[in-house]
Amino acid sequence: RKEQCSSACLCDSGSNYFLSLSFRAAGMNGNGPTKLVDPLEDPVPGVGTYEDFNTIDWVREKSKDRDRHREITNKSRQSTVALLHSVSDAFSGWLLMLLVGLMSGALAGGIDIAAHWLTDMKGGVCLIGFWFNHEHCCWTSNETTFQERDRCPQWQSWAELITGTSEGAFAYIVNYLMYIFWALLFSFLAVTLVRAFAPYACGSGIPEIKTILSGFIIRGYLGKWTLIIKTITLVLAVSSGLSLGKEGPLVHVACCCANILCHLFTKYRKNEAKRREVLSAAAAVGVSVAFGAPIGGVLFSLEEVSYYFPLKTLWRSFFAALVAAFTLRSINPFGNSRLVLFYVEFHAPWHLVELAPFILLGIFGGLWGALFIRANIAWCRRRKSTRLGHYPVIEVLVVAALTAVLAFPNSYTRMSGAELISELFNDCSLLDSSQLCGYKQVCNSLADRPAGKGLYTALWQLALALVFKMLITVITFGMKVPSGLFIPSMAIGAIAGRLLGVGMEQLAYYNHDWFIFKGWCSPGADCITPGLYAMVGAAACLGGVTRMTVSLVVIMFELTGGLEYIVPLMAATMTSKWVADAFGREGIYEAHIRLNGYPFLEPKEEFEHSSLTVDVMRPRRSDPALAVLTQEGMTVGEVEALVESTHYSGFPVVVSKESQRLVGFALRRDLLISIDNARKRQEGIVSASQVVFTEHAPSQAPDAPPPLRLRGIMDLSPFTVTDHTPMDITVDIFRKLGLRQCLVTHNGRLLGIITKKDILKHMAQIANRDPDSILFN
Repeated sequence: RKEQCSSACLCDSGSNYFLSLSFRAAGMNGNGPTKLVDPLEDPVPGVGTYEDFNTIDWVREKSKDRDRHREITNKSRQSTVALLHSVSDAFSGWLLMLLVGLMSGALAGGIDIAAHWLTDMKGGVCLIGFWFNHEHCCWTSNETTFQERDRCPQWQSWAELITGTSEGAFAYIVNYLMYIFWALLFSFLAVTLVRAFAPYACGSGIPEIKTILSGFIIRGYLGKWTLIIKTITLVLAVSSGLSLGKEGPLVHVACCCANILCHLFTKYRKNEAKRREVLSAAAAVGVSVAFGAPIGGVLFSLEEVSYYFPLKTLWRSFFAALVAAFTLRSINPFGNSRLVLFYVEFHAPWHLVELAPFILLGIFGGLWGALFIRANIAWCRRRKSTRLGHYPVIEVLVVAALTAVLAFPNSYTRMSGAELISELFNDCSLLDSSQLCGYKQVCNSLADRPAGKGLYTALWQLALALVFKMLITVITFGMKVPSGLFIPSMAIGAIAGRLLGVGMEQLAYYNHDWFIFKGWCSPGADCITPGLYAMVGAAACLGGVTRMTVSLVVIMFELTGGLEYIVPLMAATMTSKWVADAFGREGIYEAHIRLNGYPFLEPKEEFEHSSLTVDVMRPRRSDPALAVLTQEGMTVGEVEALVESTHYSGFPVVVSKESQRLVGFALRRDLLISIDNARKRQEGIVSASQVVFTEHAPSQAPDAPPPLRLRGIMDLSPFTVTDHTPMDITVDIFRKLGLRQCLVTHNGRLLGIITKKDILKHMAQIANRDPDSILFN
């Protein structure tokens, strides 16, 4: 057995799922005597694997891994080599996590640097080296002043290069046209590369990753082409100025890295359940490198993305997120020697009275989240059902042109999303030259000050930016380019928060004697921090769209370094979730999963209907009888005819048609591969050969062809429930064990079968949705 298992051609399935062959010709000329072969000794490539758009059997995969681990442990007591193999097998998971962290961190650093450079290229070019972005170009300049720190002779706008001047209407028009040109070029390249090389590289990727982690197979979604194209087009899409972020797609990029690296380790290459544990950790890595928030990343994977998250995966996620954060920190893409994306340093503590406006921001975030999900899903459904979906390149170009034309005149929409959020989170200092700090000077202090002309202009621009961002994000998310939702949602919330914060600040300045301000906000004090309101608003809007809670609060305080502002963040995030849930319990990712028809059983969704398994199982009363295999008595031809005449993924095996007592379950794919292999490799297997699923072959006539024994491919312990089991219990079993099917019995006799798809269709009917929207088997 040891020799056969080490053979190069036999490497694709666990020992419990090997094909059993009864006879094999011996001798070089094929005329020698036949000998009986150990039924579990001859594995067939392909048995125990899954087809595209199918659900994996978690129970079988876990059992396979347990058998493999037990075998390695037993062998490790026999020799030093086997012991070393056992140690390397135990260590391989940690090594894989290290590699995933390093690769994801390096790619994220490269994406950040490239996106910053291309974004700045829309405004001008560096004369001392075109590969420098604006900030790097002006670092070494001696002519930079504090007031105009973004201006230096080494960096020239397109108008200065073409017309020789940066002032006047003509220069403005040249810069405007060049901005539109680069936006269109970047978006065209992004959508063309996605269309031509990797259609799966579009969108954020999180809905599909949630579905894959629940056990669904989407071949190529986490492949090398998807990784390469997603990395390149993500830089182009972000740089084009479209209302999207790179944070969601970075989760997809990290999962692609993990999936590719899994192929280096046999343990993960051959086991779909083990691979999904690695992908759960990779989702944590994605958020860690997106925001510089390793703990938030682990919690995001646990709360939002993962379906099965054992304690071991928690530790490995933590380690991988840590490695990725260190890698990103060493690359230092932001040039500020900090890991956090938006570092804040507020001078004034928050006061209890301010909880009211924080909760108000939570209500706004919840309303915006519910509105955005409905509007975006309606737009995406229209895209799928009309001719609009046939022209993705034109759609992207039109949206990019519209975005560029409307964004350029307003400085707050012209800047990138991350830059805008950073500006809104900023707390004004005395020397700040930002328009948002356009206060009238009062005794050179940091106290609350009256708004000046510059601040009023900034507020009008922010109000227009808010309306623009809300409308354009609805039609941008879901286009055929990589598009994340974290940054646009946070930008909308940060704008609303800053507007409310400035309003509260001015209210406090002019009304110190009001009851709500008395005692804690005296004249000349620094009471209200508008940047804090922006931070709380950003969390509220992101929470309303995604329905994240714990992970979101941790991401926000890691993102900003504002540890003492956890309570306002918690209050706004929880309010946002409650308000959004009042209009619909689905977050944006669950809504897109349902729109695409993926077979995903949402763990957060309650099943409140009082139906029983007999109401949901197949066959129904009007349907034909259940297609089954008998443990003996069927021929190869009959089994092939049954498989060919149906589209089922598997067949129950019963003692006989009359007794209907259950023996096991055999998968369609395993049956076809096993029969095809037996016809090629075993002498005498013909259509008249008997197929047996018993341990010992029954006695046959001397002239009968040899039987084909398939007990090795049969699942001897299929999950069963009785016909009177409540459906809420059955749904829980499916969720917690990751089942793909469950057999229904009555007094030990087989009655029917329930698949994951049957449950999803039943739940769709209860919710008055089209049950045929569940697309895949």
